[in-house]
Amino acid sequence: MAQGNAIGIIELCSLYKGYEVQDQVLKSEFVEKLLARSICSGKYLILVRGRVADVESALDNAREIGDFAIVSTLVIPNVDERIFSAIVGSTLLEDNKDVSGLAVVETYSVAAAIKAADYALKEAEVNILRIHVAMAIGGKGLLVLTGDIEPLRSALNPVLEFIENEGTLAGHTLITNPHEDVLKDLV
Repeated sequence: MAQGNAIGIIELCSLYKGYEVQDQVLKSEFVEKLLARSICSGKYLILVRGRVADVESALDNAREIGDFAIVSTLVIPNVDERIFSAIVGSTLLEDNKDVSGLAVVETYSVAAAIKAADYALKEAEVNILRIHVAMAIGGKGLLVLTGDIEPLRSALNPVLEFIENEGTLAGHTLITNPHEDVLKDLV
């Protein structure tokens, strides 16, 4: 398992190149695969974790191997540890837990959703329930936060400012006392 708290994001416009890049990156770098799969619109997405230098090297390798198929690559350093479990879907919502607020942010970019989640967690006392990346949502990102309403509002300020500046905000909502079925749908 790779050490480090940097995330590397590799998006390709070719499925076969996606598999080739994933194979070579994982064989030659000191990174851990968080996710690799085909996504909507016939693209391929790879997320890796490791030390910043290792992730940067992995992305350099990906750009060389991926060549024409690379849509974008991005390194996000110093990511809050809770981001990793939210990406791979291993966060839990305790049964009968009273959730007073729920923030849902939709982005046109996977990278924007991950960076926004990191901003939110560093800004206020909120919990991350999920980061849904690209699959079955048209290549978009979906960030789901829980907590008390005021900390959620505080967390949303820098998140929305960042995403709006990036031009990748699809929309957002803040729900007070969410129904348990809504929470179950988002886990």
